[in-house]
Amino acid sequence: VQMVESGGGLVHFGGSLRLSCATSGLTFKWPAMAWFRQAPGKAREFVAGINSDGDQLLYADSVQGRFTVSRDNDKNTLYLQMNSLKLEDTAVYSCAARPGMRVAIFDSEYDYWGQGTQVTVSS
Repeated sequence: VQMVESGGGLVHFGGSLRLSCATSGLTFKWPAMAWFRQAPGKAREFVAGINSDGDQLLYADSVQGRFTVSRDNDKNTLYLQMNSLKLEDTAVYSCAARPGMRVAIFDSEYDYWGQGTQVTVSS
């Protein structure tokens, strides 16, 4: 199983980035997927998730209204559009997948992870 994130980088406060997570080798079709992030010295936290059908979206309160999660099942790719970025959004962002259709907010419920991509928001 491979999950490879891309799209991270350095962006100014208020800017935008789009993260992608390309997957391959998953033995289940259309798993529920999510984005998590971990800032230095902090625990990993749920950011956004989407179920296998794409009709259940969940967001952390801190990103609601600014971030949008989506997926393209034909391309086996997960996306995270991040707008109005804030300094506190700086973190390593990782995608995750779990068998089943339902989105989960706890990282222990995800079986597969990408290596992460750094997002740094500067003032």
